[in-house]
Amino acid sequence: MRIQSEHGAFVIAERTVSPGTRVSIDLPLPRLYTHAPVTMPVVVHHGRQAGPRLLVSAAVHGDELNGIEIIRRILQRGSLTRLRGTLVMVPFVNAYGVLSHSRYLPDRRDLNRSFPGSESGSLAARVAHVFMKEVVSLCSHGIDLHTAARHRSNLPQIRADLEEPETKRLAQAFGVPVLLNARVRDGSLRGCAADNGLPMLLYEAGEALRFDEFAIHAGVKGIINVMLALGMLPKRKQRQREEPAPFIARGSRWVRAPESGIVRRVLDLGKHVNVGDTIAIIASPLGENEIEVRSEVEGVIIGRSTIPLVHAGEALAHIATFEEGDEIDESLEVFRREFTRTFEEEGG
Repeated sequence: MRIQSEHGAFVIAERTVSPGTRVSIDLPLPRLYTHAPVTMPVVVHHGRQAGPRLLVSAAVHGDELNGIEIIRRILQRGSLTRLRGTLVMVPFVNAYGVLSHSRYLPDRRDLNRSFPGSESGSLAARVAHVFMKEVVSLCSHGIDLHTAARHRSNLPQIRADLEEPETKRLAQAFGVPVLLNARVRDGSLRGCAADNGLPMLLYEAGEALRFDEFAIHAGVKGIINVMLALGMLPKRKQRQREEPAPFIARGSRWVRAPESGIVRRVLDLGKHVNVGDTIAIIASPLGENEIEVRSEVEGVIIGRSTIPLVHAGEALAHIATFEEGDEIDESLEVFRREFTRTFEEEGG
């Protein structure tokens, strides 16, 4: 964990940011083939007092847009005037993908499998290298914002290395009902950050190319909760409210379509299912050969398909399994009630 011992200027990409100031920086990336410039925008809010350096990044996959709006809303909060430490916000890491509404870069590579990158490698490797060198290496903690892939949606959840104590503490502080102890994938930002001693949370919620207010609001609140847990914001006095206790999933399993056809229904996100419960119903376009797809495990649906067309083998639902059983239902209900109440109070 790297935390400033003496509070002075914050230097990033040869720019000096004085305590108590906020600056926007455009990191140069390889140009488009039209020779039009492309940059990675970075906003640095450098507090007046020493503290952690928290990175919040979004759109590593260019079609995952909720994080862009989450960052915009965080940057509008007046409480940042009392910030301890440094908040580094990158609303879209993969600018190329955002421009083309694509998960990938123009070279068809997945940026989240290209870290730490290299200065002279593929386009994806070069973008990863710039991000690691100029941004990630300066930070002490991180939150990477994601959504499900196209035509899927995810329940708000945190994926992280929950065996690491600081990461687990911040994952629990984030305040979503489901935590997944997710393995690190080769070439991922989270894995590369861990190799550099930077605890990082991966927030998953909503779907690609859509703003999901539930996912956005939960993400904003979660980041503020992490900043409070890190001591970056002053603790606020609040009236007592129900707080959902997070549950750590002991595993997860995808339910896949046994046959191709038209999906008439898939159970909603957050739905608790038992072994044998019907997850979805698939039929031919003419309504023949109707098949009920049943769950083989007990758990909670944390991801689902949003398109009613399916080929055999395609994913229909992602089920997380828990030791606690039915208690997760109560936690999810409290989470929804709290979201609805605070959203209405804030004029949403």
